[in-house]
Amino acid sequence: MSRPKLSPALQAKLKQLPTQPGCYLMRNARNDVIYVGKAVNLRSRVRSYFQDQNRHAAKTRRLVADIVDLEWMVTDTELEALILENELIKRYRPRYNIRLKDDKQYPYIKIHWQDDFPKISIVRRMLPDGARYYGPFTSGYAVRQTLEALRRVFPYLDCSRVITGRDERPCLYYHIKRCAGPCIGAVDRREYRAIVDGLCQFLEGKTKETLAKLNQRMMQAAEQLQFERAAMYRDQIKAAERIVERQKVVSGRQQSEDVIALARDKGNTCVQVFFIRRGRLIGRETFMLEGADEEDNGEILASFIKQFYSDAAYLPPTILLPRELDEIDIIERWLRSKRGSRVILHVPKRGDKKALVNMATENAHSTLAAMQAQWEADAHRQTEAIAQLQQALNLPKPPLRIECFDISTLQGTNTVGSMVVFVRGTPRKSEYRRFKVRSVSEIGRPDDYASMREVLHRRYRRAIEDTEELPGRKTDPVWKSLPDLLIVDGGKGQLNVAVEVLQELGLYEVVPVVGLAKKEELLFQPRQARPVRLPRNSPEMYLVQRIRDEAHRFAIGYQRHLRSRAMTHSRLEDVPGVGMKRRQALLKHFHSIDAIRNANIDEIAAVPGMTRQVAQRIKEML
Repeated sequence: MSRPKLSPALQAKLKQLPTQPGCYLMRNARNDVIYVGKAVNLRSRVRSYFQDQNRHAAKTRRLVADIVDLEWMVTDTELEALILENELIKRYRPRYNIRLKDDKQYPYIKIHWQDDFPKISIVRRMLPDGARYYGPFTSGYAVRQTLEALRRVFPYLDCSRVITGRDERPCLYYHIKRCAGPCIGAVDRREYRAIVDGLCQFLEGKTKETLAKLNQRMMQAAEQLQFERAAMYRDQIKAAERIVERQKVVSGRQQSEDVIALARDKGNTCVQVFFIRRGRLIGRETFMLEGADEEDNGEILASFIKQFYSDAAYLPPTILLPRELDEIDIIERWLRSKRGSRVILHVPKRGDKKALVNMATENAHSTLAAMQAQWEADAHRQTEAIAQLQQALNLPKPPLRIECFDISTLQGTNTVGSMVVFVRGTPRKSEYRRFKVRSVSEIGRPDDYASMREVLHRRYRRAIEDTEELPGRKTDPVWKSLPDLLIVDGGKGQLNVAVEVLQELGLYEVVPVVGLAKKEELLFQPRQARPVRLPRNSPEMYLVQRIRDEAHRFAIGYQRHLRSRAMTHSRLEDVPGVGMKRRQALLKHFHSIDAIRNANIDEIAAVPGMTRQVAQRIKEML
């Protein structure tokens, strides 16, 4: 029987484990949380990891080998443990847990129902603010497309106006019938909220009721001889019917339920969710999972359900699954606590519901196959581009890691540098870095060469220095990674600067470098009289252009950010000893910087919270 060797501290903790329900967190040598689990009995569950390793799967053996420390949290019930487990997984995103692949929050449609004239927006987080939420959706683009289609039927507000009903003129959206015009009083509060409520019902799948109400309003407008309004309702009905036609009728029982299925292939796991409302398939979403390659389907489905429905805006009364779950009772209790009424996890064996699960499963397999084909095609194109670029530049090895630098300035002010990183032809945004250039502030005029020299020196100095010996500086592993190709945005001048920096730091023979001229897309190399011209529309040309454009975008974005901050910068912020509270007190008392400048020291010192010493400093600085 094979047992892992445990440290005395870990052995002591295993002996202290309680027998109550709760959650446990396992940490590695870097103190990172690598796994979160829950248990009805913490002692028996956690200690089982350290029993006979031959009984465990390979993933569990790797987990146990990485464990250096653990902690636990006791709960009163298993249901509380489930809720806590889900929160901890979202917080720490442990590498050994099954988790939704994207770190971002998924988009929701938010109806600001708490307002008199509700607006519609796309948000990434639900708040308990009285609004109505619909989602989540995996694609922000798909959400915008959905709203654009629905706006033809339900012309809602899309501006920041304060609605009084007394504005002199409406915006363009009113004239093109994309807004009902409450700002000019074309509809009152009750009529406008009825429009938005129709949109809500439509999103909930209540299409028959919505069409019936639109028909009723059209007939009323016609009877009152309001023919323009009747025509507007007629057009909205036609648009709504076109949307309904695209929704597939899958059940004559008009039930609301979600159908969940999964597909697995080559280490990838894809989950498909069908949203059925009132018997109509109103949408579907596809989610990719991480950490699921060695788990069984039941564990994957249970983990997905807990993560997906923890934030879902709507919970149907029935969720159809392709197989049974081990902890189905506790998950149903948790779902019931969120919905406020019973939620059934059902595995159909025959009939229409079984056909729905089969359809979702086929779609999941089809979607995963299409994704894998796209990934393989992209990987092939990137591999081809890297190989062609290596050949064109005669590099000693494929440029798998490429770093590109650009400088952005505005007449010598707020000069910044950007570093973008591409690994195997794709951007690695977590390793992007930006630099606030200090040297040109002393010159007072634009100097791209000096700026590039400073940025490159600061970046590659960190690659060779021993950062662990520098007190107060946190080691960043990005600085230690040297690129297979360094690109500087510019021609021979910028290239010469890069060569000088690399020679100074002893990296010239290690890091190949080229300068990319903007006008003709030429690549200049050291000691080469003639530049390299890549074939137009070739994969390698596209890759180089994409890297250069990304560096330019990143630099411009940072430069604009600094410029925006400078425009709102108060000169009082430069005075030592003057923080936010003192600035607010000074401006409240004097109302302007000019008034402070014209005041004497005694008047400044008389402001609440000021001292004579700070007042003297302010007078000198202004």
